[in-house]
Amino acid sequence: MKVPVLVGLLAAGCAVVARRTLILTTVDGPSMAPALRSGDRVLVRRTRRPRRGQVALLRFPPLPSGAPSGHQLLLKRVVAVAGDRIPIGWAEPDVHGIGGERVPAGCALVLGDNRPASWDSRHYGFVPRDRLVGVVVRHVGSDLSDGR
Repeated sequence: MKVPVLVGLLAAGCAVVARRTLILTTVDGPSMAPALRSGDRVLVRRTRRPRRGQVALLRFPPLPSGAPSGHQLLLKRVVAVAGDRIPIGWAEPDVHGIGGERVPAGCALVLGDNRPASWDSRHYGFVPRDRLVGVVVRHVGSDLSDGR
């Protein structure tokens, strides 16, 4: 008779663990097309240690004016991690002139797959680890209202 209670407690415990480690989010905007399109839903595993090539979820970097940037999240591809040397001429525009430098410890370099529509490390430089939320582990579908 105590088995259903135990199963219920285990299921609740698993849900709490999943909630702390996984995030379901919806893509909004064209910056990661064609890999991810607006309306796609992705499952993100919380971590602050992304690997090169993974798509990372990060907190919006501070605005150049110093104004608060709110709680917006961005999805971008990690193209370099701590210790990697950034090739000279790696991107246009390179607003911070970081071509030829090494990615500092505790940072990553990110780019959108759709460069013309992306605001990324070309504009705001290195992304500190404390701004990284997690990495995409699975594409779970899309918003059916757009006909895909």
